[in-house]
Amino acid sequence: MANDLSTPLTGRKQRTRRGLARPHVPIGRLLFGAIALIGIGVILRLVLVEDPHGGRPSVEAGIATTYTGNSVAEAAASGPVTITAGPLHSSADPEPSPVSAPRDSAETSAEEADFVLADLSEETSNGAIPRISGTGQTPFATYRHPFDIAGVTGPRVAIIVTGLGINEQGSLDAIAQLPDLMTLAFAPYGKALERTVAAARGGGHEVMLEIPLEPFDYPQNDPGPHTLLTGEPPRQNLEKLFWLMARFGGYTGLINNMGARFTASAADFSPVMEELGARGLGYIDDGSSNRSVSQQLAEANKVPFARAGMVIDTNPARASILSALASLEAQALDGGSAIGIVSALPISVQAISEWAAGLDAKGIALVPASALMK
Repeated sequence: MANDLSTPLTGRKQRTRRGLARPHVPIGRLLFGAIALIGIGVILRLVLVEDPHGGRPSVEAGIATTYTGNSVAEAAASGPVTITAGPLHSSADPEPSPVSAPRDSAETSAEEADFVLADLSEETSNGAIPRISGTGQTPFATYRHPFDIAGVTGPRVAIIVTGLGINEQGSLDAIAQLPDLMTLAFAPYGKALERTVAAARGGGHEVMLEIPLEPFDYPQNDPGPHTLLTGEPPRQNLEKLFWLMARFGGYTGLINNMGARFTASAADFSPVMEELGARGLGYIDDGSSNRSVSQQLAEANKVPFARAGMVIDTNPARASILSALASLEAQALDGGSAIGIVSALPISVQAISEWAAGLDAKGIALVPASALMK
């Protein structure tokens, strides 16, 4: 031991290397080789084995259903499917037939959907708008209800239902319920105006276009986009008017939505009324403003005109509506005729429909609004 303790460190290191050194194992190389083998195995499995589920447990179950939701999927069950850029069809049904359903008064075919005569239309950048034909035929005379007013000797009452077209289903329900002698006015903002207007025309109704005009408290009270405003250049208001007039066709004339300020301004309203006269359209004033100059402007431009006597459902309650209708009857008995305005609220539609059924017994005739326009 003394020798070991007295032996220099260098000597001990040499002895360890010579006689007692442990064998050297290349651990890093072995690990790298193992990882490489695992990677090669995974790659070979992906290439050689077709298993889209990656070895996950799976089970097959039969599914049966009576629901028919996809004709292409159904066709795929019996044969190959061809999908084109157009409507979907399959080789099992190369010429699919259009879907048909039972029709009621609110349903219209493609042929019935277009009631607009080409001779009475003018194409603009906004779409087709009404015009007088080359033979002098006017939209008012053509699209009005073919009612023979000469055959009526007693008092006459007309009802204009406004606000239609915005709610498609509500409009279709109202159209189906209302007597065909009632005039229907459509707002220019509905997404399905062609369908709802066609349903009204197909049901025998004459239709009108509602146009938004500036009220005194505008813009706090806003009738809607493209409102005609006082103080704007006539050309700008006419461009708005043409956009509104192009929303749908087949109407006899226009009726204002609000507009107490606009209808009181002859300078702003006159170009609009001149345009209506030049295009053969009528105009009805809803009677909401005593300052309106619509009657004077209509007479000056030979525009068929009438002014409503009252709004029936200012208070949309059944008792109030029936009371207003009684007042309308009194107006007709006193002056020979009267025009009432009512919104397309369900309660209003039901009330005026039931009321109209009893008019004959009172000796009062229900007539379309155009029959009372001079």
